[in-house]
Amino acid sequence: QVQLVESGGGLAQPGGSLRLSCAASGSFYSIATMGWYRQAPGKQRELVASIIRDSTNYTDSVKGRFTISRDNAKNTVYLHMNSLKPEDTAVYYCNADGVLIWGSFEPNNYWGQGTQVTVSS
Repeated sequence: QVQLVESGGGLAQPGGSLRLSCAASGSFYSIATMGWYRQAPGKQRELVASIIRDSTNYTDSVKGRFTISRDNAKNTVYLHMNSLKPEDTAVYYCNADGVLIWGSFEPNNYWGQGTQVTVSS
């Protein structure tokens, strides 16, 4: 099994910054894609950013404000969020896709438990 543990959420003022972290642990030997999703009340979960090797992808609303990065040695993905807006308020979920577990050749997908980000003055 694989566990994803997120940290770094909280309250920020508009224009402020937060950094989210997600550490993966368990019996895996490879993770293809790591990403961050978010879900605001009454809305569907949406992809915020993803990273596979050195290639990154962002939803339009966060381009230029958020940066996703990955430390493969620590099996950790980060989301640096700058110039935060009230509409960024949501529960942010870490996702690991294409996870290869020892003893299996089937790729798997895992989610973290979510961390609340609230942007308010």
